[in-house]
Amino acid sequence: MILRHTISLRDAVLFMLGASLMHLVYIFFSPTPNETSFIISNYVHQEADTEPLPPPIDTFPLKKPVIPPDTPSEHVVELSPSKEIAAHLAPELPLTSIVHSAPGYTIFRNLYMSNGTLFIHSPNRSFPEIRMMISVSIPAEATRENMEAREPTPELMQFITPEEAQRRWGGDVANNVRNSVFTVEGNTALFNDPSQFLRHYYHFVAELFFGLQAFWHGAFSTPIESIIPDPNKNSNLGGKNWNAYPNDPQTHHKSLYQLHNPAPPPIHRSIFMHADARGWRDDPGFNSYFLRAAFPAMSVEHQEDWNDRVAATTHSSRDRAWLFPLVILVDRSAAFREDMTGGHTQRTAAQAWEYMRNLGRLRGERVGGFWEPLRDAVLRFAGAGDVLAEYRAMEMLLGGTEDNHADFSIEDGALDAPLELPMPSKVVVTYISRQGGSRRKLTPDSHESLVTALEELANRKDFELNVMKAETLTKDEQLQVIGRTTILLGVHGNGLTHLLFMPPTRVSAVIEIFYPGGFAHDYHWTSRALGMPHFAVWNDTYHTHPNEPTVDYPEGFQEDYIPVHGPTVAKIIEDRLDGKIGKM
Repeated sequence: MILRHTISLRDAVLFMLGASLMHLVYIFFSPTPNETSFIISNYVHQEADTEPLPPPIDTFPLKKPVIPPDTPSEHVVELSPSKEIAAHLAPELPLTSIVHSAPGYTIFRNLYMSNGTLFIHSPNRSFPEIRMMISVSIPAEATRENMEAREPTPELMQFITPEEAQRRWGGDVANNVRNSVFTVEGNTALFNDPSQFLRHYYHFVAELFFGLQAFWHGAFSTPIESIIPDPNKNSNLGGKNWNAYPNDPQTHHKSLYQLHNPAPPPIHRSIFMHADARGWRDDPGFNSYFLRAAFPAMSVEHQEDWNDRVAATTHSSRDRAWLFPLVILVDRSAAFREDMTGGHTQRTAAQAWEYMRNLGRLRGERVGGFWEPLRDAVLRFAGAGDVLAEYRAMEMLLGGTEDNHADFSIEDGALDAPLELPMPSKVVVTYISRQGGSRRKLTPDSHESLVTALEELANRKDFELNVMKAETLTKDEQLQVIGRTTILLGVHGNGLTHLLFMPPTRVSAVIEIFYPGGFAHDYHWTSRALGMPHFAVWNDTYHTHPNEPTVDYPEGFQEDYIPVHGPTVAKIIEDRLDGKIGKM
């Protein structure tokens, strides 16, 4: 076939008419510019993969994109909201802001690290005190010298002005000289604690990650004004005890009982800055079990990895910095500098829990709803299956299930009275025995008295009784039992940390046996933070909220001759099952 290389007059006319018509259609029907348009020379899109973000506190936003009418079209770039300019290509380094901050818990946007120092990039210092955010990470001792040694130094954290940041890490992007800032993509949990507390199941899971989850989940939840407690109408007048549920009727809200809520952004990595690979793992192995079960996709870095990052910014021909777009910094010593932890609960997670609760952001306060994603993940990992079948009817009433996460407004969430949680289809009482351990054991007679009283009550009330010898069971087997447990009891000790994975029911409770006169807030505070009453037993007497004893560690607290009157414990269980005690 021979191709024709000339165009007839008719073809030329038709071509011009078609081009003119396309131009007119574009003019009249093209979309108008939207809010994602910006001038590339004066704006940095700094949102990480964290939509939606709440309004930040003490935020120092970059300039809003303003496009003058006479701006040449080639200087206007359409950018998808899901994209961002890499820091090394940004004409202006993004400023640091705080999403939320409580003593020991701070969520930053755009936190920098260079040569081991964390930098707050800001033109001013309208931030919380640095000492309420970070500390020198050394083993804690109850001495003035040690507390002073843990006070932060400029080598840990400091402010840096935009001018200084530009001098140290900035380039000349307009002339193709990149910034020397490298983004650690994703969301990061930065732990500043020493191994002293990380290598302990309770401190690691029930403090570190329990507080982390309460703070992180709350930060990305919508505040509900009607669930904010009124300090003048609660069961804790005078502040004698903390973690006291208010009696104010305005707090009868669906969200207090909701297990399944909109998920916060994922945390992509945990960095234990001052613990090596062994330094965050407990001897029984529950820390690593929990972390892998609760966060299957989370990467973990430890001290050696952090030192690699430090070295990468130190031994170079020019200053370098790492940029963490969204990071939560957790610091135990900083939490203890505030009176609630240091003077009242001694539980660092209390800072996160109370802070979010007082902002109306804590979800599922009466049933541990904020904790449910991790509780459910661990139980599924253990092969416990769906242990919350009894809760399904209530979830439907509340308007949200595992497949239909609910978020509530003031208008659709009010209740006339508190809900009654469902009864378990089968009551399960689990006694964690420490008789096979080396310390904090009951006397042989007390153990025998307790088991006999529990067996008699189980036969009479027709419930399942488990005397758990944890050392003889696998982790899966232990959690399979806990996932069905209604009432958990045992001597003060690490095994009671399992209460974190008990399902919420109308008669759930934790019974903790102490050497008479002894008391600690560990499991007391955690039980109540999950909506369960706690009973502290001293031989043949018990204490519960709001009449808890003061913290004390008398001689005998850690020993193997702890007495308990079995019938007293059995009576607590019976009265709890009959609804006579333990009202929250």
